[in-house]
Amino acid sequence: MDNSAPVLAKRNVISFADVGARYEGGPEILSDVSFNISSHSFYFLTGASGAGKTTLLRLVYHLHQQSRGQIKLFGKSTAEMDRDGISDLRRKMAIVFQDYSLISHLSVFDNIALPLRVRGRDEKYIKKLVTRALQWVGLAQYADTLPLNLSGGQQQRVAVARAIITEPEILLADEPTGNLDDASAAKLMEMFIRMNKSFGTTIILATHSKKLLDMYKFPRILVENHKVTFVGNQAAQAAPQKPAKPEREKSEIPARQDKNYFSKLSEELQKQFNSIADTDEKPPFANSTSPRLRATGAAGDKQKTENK
Repeated sequence: MDNSAPVLAKRNVISFADVGARYEGGPEILSDVSFNISSHSFYFLTGASGAGKTTLLRLVYHLHQQSRGQIKLFGKSTAEMDRDGISDLRRKMAIVFQDYSLISHLSVFDNIALPLRVRGRDEKYIKKLVTRALQWVGLAQYADTLPLNLSGGQQQRVAVARAIITEPEILLADEPTGNLDDASAAKLMEMFIRMNKSFGTTIILATHSKKLLDMYKFPRILVENHKVTFVGNQAAQAAPQKPAKPEREKSEIPARQDKNYFSKLSEELQKQFNSIADTDEKPPFANSTSPRLRATGAAGDKQKTENK
Protein backbone atom coordinates (compact mmCIF):
# COMPACT_ATOMS: atom_id res chain seq x y z
CA MET A 1 0.00 0.00 0.00
CA ASP A 2 1.03 3.59 -0.52
CA ASN A 3 2.26 5.05 2.78
CA SER A 4 2.07 8.58 1.36
CA ALA A 5 -1.72 8.51 1.13
CA PRO A 6 -3.93 9.86 3.92
CA VAL A 7 -5.69 7.37 6.19
CA LEU A 8 -9.02 7.48 4.39
CA ALA A 9 -11.33 4.84 2.99
CA LYS A 10 -10.28 3.89 -0.52
CA ARG A 11 -12.40 2.90 -3.47
CA ASN A 12 -11.81 2.39 -7.14
CA VAL A 13 -12.06 5.71 -8.96
CA ILE A 14 -10.72 4.49 -12.32
CA SER A 15 -11.56 1.03 -13.67
CA PHE A 16 -10.79 -0.39 -17.12
CA ALA A 17 -12.04 -3.81 -18.28
CA ASP A 18 -10.78 -5.26 -21.60
CA VAL A 19 -10.49 -1.79 -23.10
CA GLY A 20 -9.20 -1.22 -26.61
CA ALA A 21 -8.54 2.12 -28.30
CA ARG A 22 -7.92 3.09 -31.91
CA TYR A 23 -8.12 6.19 -34.09
CA GLU A 24 -10.24 6.44 -37.25
CA GLY A 25 -10.40 2.75 -37.92
CA GLY A 26 -6.65 2.22 -37.64
CA PRO A 27 -4.90 -0.49 -35.62
CA GLU A 28 -5.42 -0.55 -31.86
CA ILE A 29 -3.12 1.74 -29.92
CA LEU A 30 -4.12 0.04 -26.67
CA SER A 31 -5.41 -3.54 -26.43
CA ASP A 32 -7.10 -5.55 -23.67
CA VAL A 33 -6.36 -2.98 -20.97
CA SER A 34 -7.77 -3.93 -17.55
CA PHE A 35 -6.96 -2.37 -14.18
CA ASN A 36 -8.37 -0.63 -11.12
CA ILE A 37 -6.91 2.50 -9.54
CA SER A 38 -8.05 3.46 -6.05
CA SER A 39 -8.61 6.91 -4.66
CA HIS A 40 -5.63 8.70 -3.08
CA SER A 41 -3.14 6.90 -5.38
CA PHE A 42 -0.13 8.40 -7.15
CA TYR A 43 1.22 6.76 -10.30
CA PHE A 44 3.86 7.63 -12.84
CA LEU A 45 2.78 6.84 -16.40
CA THR A 46 5.74 5.74 -18.52
CA GLY A 47 6.49 4.27 -21.93
CA ALA A 48 8.17 5.12 -25.21
CA SER A 49 6.95 8.00 -27.35
CA GLY A 50 3.89 6.90 -29.29
CA ALA A 51 3.22 3.95 -26.98
CA GLY A 52 -0.20 5.26 -25.99
CA LYS A 53 0.34 7.20 -22.76
CA THR A 54 -1.59 10.26 -23.90
CA THR A 55 -4.32 8.02 -25.33
CA LEU A 56 -4.71 6.42 -21.90
CA LEU A 57 -5.08 9.83 -20.26
CA ARG A 58 -7.58 10.87 -22.95
CA LEU A 59 -9.62 7.76 -22.22
CA VAL A 60 -9.71 8.56 -18.51
CA TYR A 61 -10.83 12.14 -19.16
CA HIS A 62 -13.25 10.91 -21.84
CA LEU A 63 -11.64 12.99 -24.56
CA HIS A 64 -11.47 9.79 -26.60
CA GLN A 65 -14.01 6.97 -26.79
CA GLN A 66 -12.74 3.44 -26.37
CA SER A 67 -13.31 1.10 -29.33
CA ARG A 68 -14.29 -1.74 -26.99
CA GLY A 69 -14.42 -2.70 -23.35
CA GLN A 70 -15.76 -0.86 -20.31
CA ILE A 71 -14.47 2.19 -18.45
CA LYS A 72 -15.85 3.14 -15.06
CA LEU A 73 -15.02 6.40 -13.30
CA PHE A 74 -16.09 6.85 -9.69
CA GLY A 75 -18.04 3.59 -10.05
CA LYS A 76 -20.07 4.70 -13.06
CA SER A 77 -19.78 3.35 -16.58
CA THR A 78 -19.00 6.12 -19.07
CA ALA A 79 -20.97 4.23 -21.73
CA GLU A 80 -24.15 4.90 -19.77
CA MET A 81 -23.58 8.66 -19.47
CA ASP A 82 -25.15 11.35 -21.59
CA ARG A 83 -23.45 14.65 -22.39
CA ASP A 84 -24.47 16.19 -19.06
CA GLY A 85 -23.17 13.15 -17.21
CA ILE A 86 -19.80 13.39 -18.92
CA SER A 87 -19.66 17.11 -18.13
CA ASP A 88 -20.36 16.42 -14.45
CA LEU A 89 -17.70 13.73 -14.47
CA ARG A 90 -15.05 16.05 -15.89
CA ARG A 91 -15.73 18.56 -13.15
CA LYS A 92 -14.17 16.08 -10.74
CA MET A 93 -10.97 15.91 -12.79
CA ALA A 94 -8.30 18.24 -14.14
CA ILE A 95 -5.50 17.95 -16.70
CA VAL A 96 -2.10 19.63 -16.82
CA PHE A 97 -0.32 19.41 -20.19
CA GLN A 98 3.33 19.75 -21.14
CA ASP A 99 2.50 22.54 -23.60
CA TYR A 100 0.44 24.35 -20.92
CA SER A 101 -2.65 24.62 -23.20
CA LEU A 102 -3.25 28.22 -22.18
CA ILE A 103 -5.46 30.45 -24.32
CA SER A 104 -3.07 32.95 -25.87
CA HIS A 105 -5.49 35.88 -26.18
CA LEU A 106 -6.65 35.62 -22.56
CA SER A 107 -4.73 37.09 -19.66
CA VAL A 108 -3.21 34.94 -16.94
CA PHE A 109 -6.12 35.84 -14.68
CA ASP A 110 -8.72 34.90 -17.28
CA ASN A 111 -7.01 31.59 -18.07
CA ILE A 112 -7.14 30.55 -14.41
CA ALA A 113 -10.71 31.84 -14.04
CA LEU A 114 -12.00 29.94 -17.08
CA PRO A 115 -13.03 26.69 -15.29
CA LEU A 116 -14.94 28.70 -12.68
CA ARG A 117 -16.72 30.78 -15.32
CA VAL A 118 -17.71 27.64 -17.20
CA ARG A 119 -19.31 26.47 -13.96
CA GLY A 120 -21.25 29.72 -13.63
CA ARG A 121 -19.52 31.07 -10.55
CA ASP A 122 -20.15 34.67 -9.53
CA GLU A 123 -17.52 37.13 -10.82
CA LYS A 124 -16.91 38.59 -7.38
CA TYR A 125 -16.21 35.11 -6.06
CA ILE A 126 -13.99 34.33 -9.06
CA LYS A 127 -11.92 37.46 -8.60
CA LYS A 128 -11.15 36.70 -4.98
CA LEU A 129 -10.40 33.02 -5.59
CA VAL A 130 -8.18 33.58 -8.63
CA THR A 131 -6.30 36.39 -6.90
CA ARG A 132 -5.41 34.03 -4.07
CA ALA A 133 -4.42 31.29 -6.51
CA LEU A 134 -2.11 33.73 -8.32
CA GLN A 135 -0.47 34.59 -5.02
CA TRP A 136 0.08 30.91 -4.30
CA VAL A 137 1.93 30.34 -7.55
CA GLY A 138 3.95 33.54 -7.26
CA LEU A 139 2.40 35.25 -10.28
CA ALA A 140 0.20 37.90 -8.72
CA GLN A 141 2.05 40.64 -10.58
CA TYR A 142 1.33 38.93 -13.90
CA ALA A 143 -2.46 38.75 -13.60
CA ASP A 144 -3.02 40.96 -16.66
CA THR A 145 -0.16 39.53 -18.71
CA LEU A 146 -0.73 37.39 -21.80
CA PRO A 147 0.73 33.87 -21.59
CA LEU A 148 3.22 34.37 -24.45
CA ASN A 149 4.93 37.08 -22.40
CA LEU A 150 5.77 34.58 -19.63
CA SER A 151 8.62 32.09 -19.37
CA GLY A 152 7.93 28.38 -19.78
CA GLY A 153 8.09 27.79 -16.04
CA GLN A 154 5.68 30.63 -15.39
CA GLN A 155 3.22 29.33 -17.97
CA GLN A 156 3.31 25.90 -16.34
CA ARG A 157 2.50 27.47 -12.97
CA VAL A 158 -0.51 29.16 -14.57
CA ALA A 159 -1.63 25.76 -15.88
CA VAL A 160 -1.26 24.19 -12.44
CA ALA A 161 -3.18 27.03 -10.78
CA ARG A 162 -5.98 26.56 -13.30
CA ALA A 163 -6.08 22.86 -12.46
CA ILE A 164 -6.04 23.03 -8.66
CA ILE A 165 -8.58 25.84 -8.48
CA THR A 166 -11.32 23.30 -9.24
CA GLU A 167 -10.34 21.01 -6.34
CA PRO A 168 -10.09 17.90 -8.57
CA GLU A 169 -10.60 14.38 -7.26
CA ILE A 170 -8.34 13.13 -10.08
CA LEU A 171 -5.42 15.06 -11.55
CA LEU A 172 -3.96 13.91 -14.88
CA ALA A 173 -0.59 15.40 -15.80
CA ASP A 174 0.83 14.81 -19.29
CA GLU A 175 4.59 15.48 -19.16
CA PRO A 176 4.10 18.58 -16.94
CA THR A 177 7.82 18.87 -16.19
CA GLY A 178 9.00 18.27 -19.75
CA ASN A 179 9.79 21.91 -20.46
CA LEU A 180 11.20 22.78 -17.03
CA ASP A 181 14.73 22.73 -15.70
CA ASP A 182 15.58 20.09 -13.09
CA ALA A 183 15.15 22.36 -10.08
CA SER A 184 11.75 23.67 -11.18
CA ALA A 185 10.62 20.17 -12.12
CA ALA A 186 11.50 18.89 -8.66
CA LYS A 187 9.59 21.70 -6.96
CA LEU A 188 6.58 21.09 -9.17
CA MET A 189 6.71 17.42 -8.23
CA GLU A 190 6.72 18.32 -4.55
CA MET A 191 3.51 20.27 -5.11
CA PHE A 192 1.81 17.30 -6.72
CA ILE A 193 2.99 15.05 -3.89
CA ARG A 194 1.56 17.35 -1.24
CA MET A 195 -1.78 17.46 -3.07
CA ASN A 196 -1.83 13.66 -3.02
CA LYS A 197 -0.70 13.23 0.60
CA SER A 198 -2.73 16.00 2.21
CA PHE A 199 -5.95 15.97 0.20
CA GLY A 200 -6.17 12.50 -1.28
CA THR A 201 -6.07 13.67 -4.89
CA THR A 202 -5.54 10.71 -7.21
CA ILE A 203 -2.68 11.62 -9.54
CA ILE A 204 -1.46 10.02 -12.76
CA LEU A 205 1.65 11.79 -14.04
CA ALA A 206 3.14 10.91 -17.42
CA THR A 207 6.88 11.43 -17.68
CA HIS A 208 9.98 10.47 -19.65
CA SER A 209 12.30 11.85 -16.98
CA LYS A 210 14.60 9.19 -15.59
CA LYS A 211 15.64 11.64 -12.88
CA LEU A 212 12.07 11.96 -11.62
CA LEU A 213 11.51 8.21 -11.80
CA ASP A 214 14.69 7.57 -9.84
CA MET A 215 14.07 10.31 -7.29
CA TYR A 216 10.43 9.50 -6.50
CA LYS A 217 9.62 5.83 -5.96
CA PHE A 218 5.97 5.89 -6.93
CA PRO A 219 4.50 2.86 -8.68
CA ARG A 220 4.48 3.03 -12.46
CA ILE A 221 1.94 2.38 -15.16
CA LEU A 222 3.97 1.10 -18.10
CA VAL A 223 2.52 1.33 -21.62
CA GLU A 224 4.37 -0.99 -23.97
CA ASN A 225 3.43 -3.05 -27.03
CA HIS A 226 -0.18 -1.84 -26.81
CA LYS A 227 -0.49 -3.26 -23.28
CA VAL A 228 -0.57 -1.70 -19.83
CA THR A 229 1.30 -3.21 -16.89
CA PHE A 230 1.94 -1.99 -13.35
CA VAL A 231 5.30 -1.89 -11.61
CA GLY A 232 5.86 -0.93 -7.96
CA ASN A 233 4.30 -1.19 -4.54
CA GLN A 234 0.73 -0.75 -5.78
CA ALA A 235 0.98 -3.22 -8.66
CA ALA A 236 -1.10 -5.84 -6.86
CA GLN A 237 -3.77 -3.29 -6.06
CA ALA A 238 -4.02 -2.31 -9.72
CA ALA A 239 -3.75 -5.83 -11.12
CA PRO A 240 -6.11 -6.52 -14.02
CA GLN A 241 -9.54 -7.57 -12.86
CA LYS A 242 -13.14 -6.87 -13.66
CA PRO A 243 -14.36 -3.66 -11.99
CA ALA A 244 -16.55 -4.42 -9.01
CA LYS A 245 -20.14 -3.25 -9.10
CA PRO A 246 -20.82 -0.23 -6.88
CA GLU A 247 -22.62 -1.02 -3.66
CA ARG A 248 -24.81 2.04 -3.51
CA GLU A 249 -25.42 4.84 -5.95
CA LYS A 250 -25.02 7.52 -3.30
CA SER A 251 -21.57 6.41 -2.24
CA GLU A 252 -20.01 5.96 -5.69
CA ILE A 253 -18.54 9.41 -6.02
CA PRO A 254 -16.13 10.26 -3.20
CA ALA A 255 -16.70 13.58 -1.46
CA ARG A 256 -13.93 16.10 -0.91
CA GLN A 257 -12.18 14.86 2.20
CA ASP A 258 -11.14 18.20 3.57
CA LYS A 259 -13.29 21.33 3.48
CA ASN A 260 -10.21 23.40 4.30
CA TYR A 261 -8.61 22.30 1.02
CA PHE A 262 -7.57 25.73 -0.20
CA SER A 263 -6.32 27.14 3.09
CA LYS A 264 -4.18 24.06 3.75
CA LEU A 265 -3.01 24.00 0.16
CA SER A 266 -1.85 27.58 0.50
CA GLU A 267 0.04 26.86 3.71
CA GLU A 268 1.67 23.75 2.26
CA LEU A 269 2.66 25.23 -1.07
CA GLN A 270 3.81 28.76 -0.35
CA LYS A 271 7.41 27.66 0.14
CA GLN A 272 7.23 25.35 -2.88
CA PHE A 273 6.08 28.09 -5.22
CA ASN A 274 8.55 30.58 -3.79
CA SER A 275 11.26 28.16 -4.86
CA ILE A 276 9.78 27.68 -8.33
CA ALA A 277 9.61 31.44 -8.90
CA ASP A 278 12.45 33.04 -10.83
CA THR A 279 15.14 34.64 -8.69
CA ASP A 280 14.09 38.13 -9.74
CA GLU A 281 10.48 37.55 -8.65
CA LYS A 282 9.20 38.38 -5.19
CA PRO A 283 5.60 37.09 -5.14
CA PRO A 284 3.30 38.70 -2.58
CA PHE A 285 1.91 35.68 -0.75
CA ALA A 286 -1.12 36.09 1.47
CA ASN A 287 -0.39 36.27 5.18
CA SER A 288 -3.52 34.45 6.21
CA THR A 289 -5.98 32.04 4.67
CA SER A 290 -9.02 29.98 5.66
CA PRO A 291 -11.51 27.61 4.03
CA ARG A 292 -12.08 28.60 0.42
CA LEU A 293 -9.39 31.25 0.77
CA ARG A 294 -11.21 33.16 3.47
CA ALA A 295 -11.70 35.99 0.98
CA THR A 296 -14.59 34.14 -0.62
CA GLY A 297 -16.60 34.40 2.58
CA ALA A 298 -20.03 32.92 3.11
CA ALA A 299 -21.03 33.46 -0.51
CA GLY A 300 -18.19 31.28 -1.68
CA ASP A 301 -19.06 28.52 0.79
CA LYS A 302 -22.66 28.63 -0.33
CA GLN A 303 -21.67 28.29 -3.97
CA LYS A 304 -19.37 25.38 -3.15
CA THR A 305 -22.27 23.59 -1.44
CA GLU A 306 -24.60 24.24 -4.36
CA ASN A 307 -22.02 22.94 -6.82
CA LYS A 308 -21.67 19.54 -5.12
